Amino acid sequence: MGGGRLAGLALTVLVSLPAAALAQQTKVAIGISGWTGFAPLTLAKEAGIYKKNGLDVTIKKIPQSSRHLAIASGDIQCAATTTETYLVWNAAGVPIKELFQLDKSYGADGLVVRPGINSVADLKGKTIAADVPGTSEYFGVAWILNKNGLSMKDVKIVNLSAGPAAQAFLAGQNDAAWTYEPYLSNVRAKPDVGKILATTLDYPMVTDTFGCSPSFIDANPKAVKALADSYFEALDMIAKDPKKSNEIMGADVKQTGEEFAASAKYLKWVDREGSRKFFAGEFDDFNKAAAKLLLEAGVLKTMPDLNLADTRFIQ
Repeated sequence: MGGGRLAGLALTVLVSLPAAALAQQTKVAIGISGWTGFAPLTLAKEAGIYKKNGLDVTIKKIPQSSRHLAIASGDIQCAATTTETYLVWNAAGVPIKELFQLDKSYGADGLVVRPGINSVADLKGKTIAADVPGTSEYFGVAWILNKNGLSMKDVKIVNLSAGPAAQAFLAGQNDAAWTYEPYLSNVRAKPDVGKILATTLDYPMVTDTFGCSPSFIDANPKAVKALADSYFEALDMIAKDPKKSNEIMGADVKQTGEEFAASAKYLKWVDREGSRKFFAGEFDDFNKAAAKLLLEAGVLKTMPDLNLADTRFIQ
């Protein structure tokens, strides 16, 4: 009798579990950085959203400059990065398709300069810390210089990624630096050391998307749909419980919930409908402009394939 009661209890537990939890979960590794805009991807993991949707997700912090190498090696299957970076990765022989938009920067990325530098023109001949060619930081500097009649040849670039670039700048190194939140706020807090010359409010060119290798997409269409759905569920959680969400997302980048919320106010996460609108219009125009600039900067050698979106999973 005791064994029968135990068997019945086990059956009751199994019946009460979600179907996704009973099915074998699809393993997927995602490459990101500590950028505030990627935080909902971390939230989806820490809050159990991926698991609920049948995914066994590993999130790896990998510098943007080598994230595509991790895809090529199979160490990760998906990644988050700025949309123009996909042009560079695909041109380098690492195929990856963009699936949904993550965020758009509204002042969360910017160029910080010493107090005596008052215009982009003043940067001529100066030393700017920015990551290597093919990264969003390098592209951001190139974009702003281009819009002001200058090019990368007019400045000296010291290759540092966003975090180290901000740290070096605050330590008195270099004339300028390109960085982003949460590091940008560290400079906002020290006007005696430097100031923010321009951000993505002045030059709106930073938007991030989520992509996966075509082989992973083809082999796991249900899992890819679950990745998209999980991201949008994470945005719903942020809207419903911002305090808890900010605490979870902030902890990942060693910030309090309040500090994280302050960083996040400089960007906007994009919901499903916003993602659809982006790929239906702005995406193509931006890619054309970005490809032209990357060619002029020598990052690309030939015009790449601009058809890099797979929007089936946000419909």
